[in-house]
Amino acid sequence: MTELTHYTIKNGWFSEVSDDSFPGQAMQLRVEKILHVEQSQYQDVLVFKSTDYGNVLVLDGVIQASERDEFAYQEMITHLALNSHPNPQRVLVIGGGDGGVLREIVKHETVKEAVLVEIDECVIRVSKQYLPDMARGFDHPKVTLRVEDGFKYLSELTTKFDVIITDSSDPEGPAESLFGVPFYNLLSRSLADDNGIVVTQCSENIWLNLNLLKEFRDTCRKVFPVVEYAYTTVPTYTSGQLGLFVCCKNPAANVKIPLRKWSEETEMTINRYYNSTLHTASFVLPTWARLVLNKKEA
Repeated sequence: MTELTHYTIKNGWFSEVSDDSFPGQAMQLRVEKILHVEQSQYQDVLVFKSTDYGNVLVLDGVIQASERDEFAYQEMITHLALNSHPNPQRVLVIGGGDGGVLREIVKHETVKEAVLVEIDECVIRVSKQYLPDMARGFDHPKVTLRVEDGFKYLSELTTKFDVIITDSSDPEGPAESLFGVPFYNLLSRSLADDNGIVVTQCSENIWLNLNLLKEFRDTCRKVFPVVEYAYTTVPTYTSGQLGLFVCCKNPAANVKIPLRKWSEETEMTINRYYNSTLHTASFVLPTWARLVLNKKEA
């Protein structure tokens, strides 16, 4: 049997290098074994077992999730949104083919239905095989899975959702259409009422490209009156931090304060990263970043 190889792995180390996204630096993980290599219809898919972070999913050379730290992302992108809505019953996920966001959504007893739309069946398939703790979200009876383009799905949507989570990869390749004004107009139109919440990941962070973050925020503000930037710390993401924009149709909404809370005992039982105190703290920015991101458009 031929041993698997991949262009990102040399001398036992995986390297994520991008002069555009994080010039002058790189992310490396030591590799124990390459588990899966595949060119899907949309992207290059790699899964490897690392020596210290468990199994790692990589798309087009960019780390998407590792077993050791994935919960810091999945919990924050999910609970910041759902706990900012007074009664989230129907939730839509665009992307998220690893199933981790679904795993977090169904922790909320108010949720009656969670629909996930993922364009690449390969991501779902390999996640079920190599990231089973994340992919168990697919097995919940409240979950509906659709393998199709998220933009097309929204364009043809006839029902409404209380919360929409865009858990896509970086804004290039199959996810490129998910980062512009037309897409956010579709998101706004797909929300049930003015309490509707949208949260989207933005892989850029305040240490790497603050001006790009501001451009992204300004794009969201062309559609939503409330747009707030929060962040979570994930060691295997660029510079250890990943940004999240939380948007709401209600101009009076304050997404920085959770409308709903678990009891402290429950919170500590079901979550490893998110808690109601951290919900608010995640929106607190260092002075230099706050001056740029909170600056009003001219």
